[in-house]
Amino acid sequence: MKKIQILGTGCRKCGLLAETAEAASKELGLEYSLEKVTDLNDIAGFGVMFTPALVVDGEVKLAGRVPSTDEMKQLLV
Repeated sequence: MKKIQILGTGCRKCGLLAETAEAASKELGLEYSLEKVTDLNDIAGFGVMFTPALVVDGEVKLAGRVPSTDEMKQLLV
């Protein structure tokens, strides 16, 4: 099971990143859990300077933008 974390304060782009991650995961048929991390100290703990950010299985994959669904699929596998 993939652990997907969305790092951000709850802005519009953070929500869009979560939606894109869910859509891509479903299209790939992945089993996943999705967690939204909104605490600034927790976000800083990942070393992320820009949000929204995508973390997959503990590894920061993307920060500061929302990828296309196709790019998201590549980041999740």
